[in-house]
Amino acid sequence: MTEIRAVSTRNAPTVGFSAGTAAPLSQAIVHGDTIYCSGTGPLDPETRTIVSDDFAAQAKQTLSNLVAVVEAAGGSRETVLKCTCFVADVANFPTFNAVYREFFEGTPHFPARTTVIATPHRTGVQVEVECIAAVARP
Repeated sequence: MTEIRAVSTRNAPTVGFSAGTAAPLSQAIVHGDTIYCSGTGPLDPETRTIVSDDFAAQAKQTLSNLVAVVEAAGGSRETVLKCTCFVADVANFPTFNAVYREFFEGTPHFPARTTVIATPHRTGVQVEVECIAAVARP
């Protein structure tokens, strides 16, 4: 049977879902050569506060947090296979596309992607992204 391993890194935030509670999830799970990352948002890894009210800044931080988890699990930006993206306001979709394109520019491929317009669980959060990635080969 293939080992299943939970991943945690301080380079990306994990916060509880209500005051004083630990999040009931892993930042990522590795099964075989596949990394399954939980959704992450625009929080500063040290302060655990939203980085900005600016949507583009939130999108950049969200993607940076996501890749920090992928890297902790043994992958890289280049090994991201699929992203599921949640954007709070459809008006921000063009900005999200521009930030996303810039973030993955220069990788061998753009990940497969689904984007959903959804209300986030935390006030002030405008974007959340989860992904599936491959463990990098040496």
